[in-house]
Amino acid sequence: LQLIDKYLNGLLGISIDPDFASNNYLYFFNTAADGNNYKQHISRIPISKDNILDLKSEKVIIEIPIDLEVSAHTGGSIAWDKQKNMYISTGDNTVPFESDGFAPIDRLDNRLVYSAERTAGNTNDLRGKILRIHPEADGSYTIPDGNLFPKGTPLTRPEIYVMGCRNPYRMSVDAETGIVYWGEVGPDSGQDGLQGPRGYDEFNQAKKAGNYGWPYFVGDSKPYKELDFATRAKGATLKVGAYFDLTGPTNNSPYNTGMKKLPPPIKAMVWYPYGRSAEFPELGEGGRCAMGGPVYHFDPNLKSETKLPEYFDNALFMYDWMRNWVYAVRMDENQNYKRMEPFMETNGDFRRPIDMEVGPEGSFYILEYGSVYGIDNVDARLVRIDYNGGNRAPIAKIETKDTIGLTPYKVVFSSKSYDNDDDDQMKYEWSFDGKSIGSTVQNPTYTFTQNGVYHTTLKVTDLAGKSTIDTVVIKVGNTLPQVAINSSSNSSFFFSKASKFTYKVDVKDNEDKVIDPKKVKVDLSFISKVQNNQSLVGHQEITPTYNYGKTLIAGSDCKACHQIDGLSVGPSLTRVSKRYASDNAAVDKLSNKIIKGGGGVWGEHAMSAHPQISKEDASEMVKYILSLTAKKANTSLPQHGSASLDKHLAVKDQGRYLFSAAYTDKGGAITPLTKKETLILRPAKVQAEEADLLYKIDRSDKQLGSIHNKSYFVFKNIDLKGIRALTYFYSSLNSDATIEVHQGSVDGIIVSRLEFTKTGDWNKYKELSAPVASAADGRHDLYFVIVKDTTPNQHLISIDWINFIAR
Repeated sequence: LQLIDKYLNGLLGISIDPDFASNNYLYFFNTAADGNNYKQHISRIPISKDNILDLKSEKVIIEIPIDLEVSAHTGGSIAWDKQKNMYISTGDNTVPFESDGFAPIDRLDNRLVYSAERTAGNTNDLRGKILRIHPEADGSYTIPDGNLFPKGTPLTRPEIYVMGCRNPYRMSVDAETGIVYWGEVGPDSGQDGLQGPRGYDEFNQAKKAGNYGWPYFVGDSKPYKELDFATRAKGATLKVGAYFDLTGPTNNSPYNTGMKKLPPPIKAMVWYPYGRSAEFPELGEGGRCAMGGPVYHFDPNLKSETKLPEYFDNALFMYDWMRNWVYAVRMDENQNYKRMEPFMETNGDFRRPIDMEVGPEGSFYILEYGSVYGIDNVDARLVRIDYNGGNRAPIAKIETKDTIGLTPYKVVFSSKSYDNDDDDQMKYEWSFDGKSIGSTVQNPTYTFTQNGVYHTTLKVTDLAGKSTIDTVVIKVGNTLPQVAINSSSNSSFFFSKASKFTYKVDVKDNEDKVIDPKKVKVDLSFISKVQNNQSLVGHQEITPTYNYGKTLIAGSDCKACHQIDGLSVGPSLTRVSKRYASDNAAVDKLSNKIIKGGGGVWGEHAMSAHPQISKEDASEMVKYILSLTAKKANTSLPQHGSASLDKHLAVKDQGRYLFSAAYTDKGGAITPLTKKETLILRPAKVQAEEADLLYKIDRSDKQLGSIHNKSYFVFKNIDLKGIRALTYFYSSLNSDATIEVHQGSVDGIIVSRLEFTKTGDWNKYKELSAPVASAADGRHDLYFVIVKDTTPNQHLISIDWINFIAR
């Protein structure tokens, strides 16, 4: 099959004839060329019983014009109804990059490919449409009744069923009702502007033929304005006109070959922007790429062990390529939108779903593009989703506290395995050496008599024979080193002024007679910002390589188009870092680019806007990108001494210092082992809402509230060494009460007591301090207990922050 693979066109889709069993017809949605003229074909080609295409018998059913340009919305798909009518979705074939993420309605000379009025808004053009035709045996087609324009209507094409589409990349037709559903990939603007509304992706429903608005309307038929593109080209103030008419817009483009007065727009069924939608908040925020999936119909007579259950009967499945979710949409008795619910929310692991179909056995098939756009992804795949409504395999899980020791090494194993099926029984098979079965009891004890590294396994099998295996590694012949960080400084906080952190790292190892100082690694690093409500205190296993910007990027859609080093549709983050390494304005410039989107720097492809990301967070993302090629400073320290705490002065009351010490031993009788200890120092001014534990208290973004008598909150692993007082920033409407600070438990010794008085208004905050005394050495959990024994004693106080004041 001869295809033109240019600008990601080529073969766009394949479909099977409804009568394939008797005629062996396949249909190909493809791009072809006649000299320098390009067009899209729906070609019909028979295939033999030996799976060989008879290319000489190709019939071109319909031709669709195309102007080949980069990213000009030329994708589409094929579907059928039960009357054997063929539906073809086509994009608007318009370059979106010269309209600032709004309506591409450029009417200037020589701007053909920048006008969707010539295609989606043109009643005499097949692009930006959903077409409906009936293929005939001789390779021609007829027009079914009920299309948008009756055959013979001047300045129209009778094939058009739906007009006003931008990029209806994936669609489906409900086999029972004939209703058409499709995902509409919308424009890129992240904010409303002079030209009109911001961009929205849509899920649309067509019960009958109609105009869905593009390029004059978007979302729930939000209108754009007339725009003089000459003012944009000159860089002058944009000259905009009136909003397009909701009773039917007028297409006055010189590129329009159809009717001027268009049908009124039909609003989308579901619409959502980059930010969180007010109407459909469950869809989240971030990049967007709406895809229309099938309607599932449960067949009680279908003999299949994998078909989806009756619960999903009549549900429409829609999905988003960027956000990696699938939703089941419920309709009422009139096929109107009712509600939606996430599908496989916790175990879907969708990786850019790009097509979805229901198989004849009632299972779902999903084609997944893979993680990164524009490359051959190693995780691209075709997956099948079966409903497992019967017996489920048990989950094997080993628990043991003993994993490293010397011979003879006695290990107590516990099976924490479970089975989700009630009353199912499990059989246990333990292999301590990873080779032979050593025990069949649930919780065995085993003594290892020889040195080595053992992969102990537990196989759990249910009565039906289904099983899973868990593995734990046991190391015999060495013990972990002991690493201790000792300090005369406070080991929980850093303070508003620069200070010194004095320390001594002690290392012991049972097998190493002499500790090699070169193997003791001591490091101090500063993280300028961490995630909200992330305490990072005590001895948590975090690493000095933690980066808030990196965390933000990992949780965003950036990785869909950018890799760290690899090539994809967007530049690698390393290339971006190198380009802007010496640009002092890079953080401000690139953070604005992340939020507003745009293109032209790295080629034709534009970056989507991210208006939901704050300027502060976007700046952290840019700082991480720039750090990829920055020279790394040597932060290693001697085994004892003092370190300066001054990097926090530029980021008031934010960040964390990570002081870490590690030692790798010589291996004993088996393999070297490493022990690492880390102290995390946080700002002495602690946000109350970052408390680790709450009891009868509400947490908001900025404070703790709804605090009553005997309510308490807890900060874990707090060192009070050198702390003389606690200052609270609080408000209280009309209550006088007490805050008791207990060390170790809710009934532990009281190390501080504050008698607070009312401030007269919940929005009126003030500072009040109380001394700290009689604190035990070391780190302990602090319980802040609010006490007022006499009534009324509800809603006593709201607390914004607590400052630990040093002596």
